[in-house]
Amino acid sequence: MAVLEVKGVSFSYDNKTDVLNDINLTLNDGELVCLLGVSGGGKTTLFNIIAGLNRPQKGSVILNGEDVTGKTGRISYMLQKDMLLPYRTVVDNAALPLIIKGMKKKEARLRASELFAQFGLDGTQKKYPAELSGGMRQRAALLRTYLFSAEVALLDEPFSALDTLTKSDMHRWYLDIMDRIKLSTLFITHDIDEAILLSDRIYLLGGKPASLTDEIVIKEKKPRARDFALSQSFLEYKREIISKIRS
Repeated sequence: MAVLEVKGVSFSYDNKTDVLNDINLTLNDGELVCLLGVSGGGKTTLFNIIAGLNRPQKGSVILNGEDVTGKTGRISYMLQKDMLLPYRTVVDNAALPLIIKGMKKKEARLRASELFAQFGLDGTQKKYPAELSGGMRQRAALLRTYLFSAEVALLDEPFSALDTLTKSDMHRWYLDIMDRIKLSTLFITHDIDEAILLSDRIYLLGGKPASLTDEIVIKEKKPRARDFALSQSFLEYKREIISKIRS
């Protein structure tokens, strides 16, 4: 069942520079779907439209059957940087979406704290972002994203700044937490390996203006085996994606 649908979305800046052309995609319940393409290819612009920050010239964004085109506050959006406020404690950073929505600070802190153990953050509530590792900061940012909207998360290269080993651990952790909290995720990456390791499906975005050129289904069961990236199956997916991007 589709929780998110993008239907016929086209966008241009100042009605002059065409950026997106007739984008159609779906995100089903519990899926992680990647948007894969080159830098400057329109992926972030599409996320801004899905999040309601920009309104397309054509097309619509549907969340659980409701048209949310141009409406902010309905779909959570996490940028590449964690954007944690350095002068707030970790629990106050996580609770910020609830406070913005009108919840009293004490209640918001309690609600956020209830999820700290599940997100692997227990014991960090009173710390400040500068006291956390990169991986822990990303966990805190993901918790804040989840508290903003518990249905669909838009993640724009959230793990790109992490070292290889930390990134691998975060991949496995994120797939596990997605399953436990019943979250559906649309994910931007430039990293072909990351897309194959995480995704149920991959959309390739290319051209100027950008359009979806291909959809690739990753049939490997999740979570993937630790040696999946060394397998023949992985290499075949990678060859297919590179071939389609080049063509």
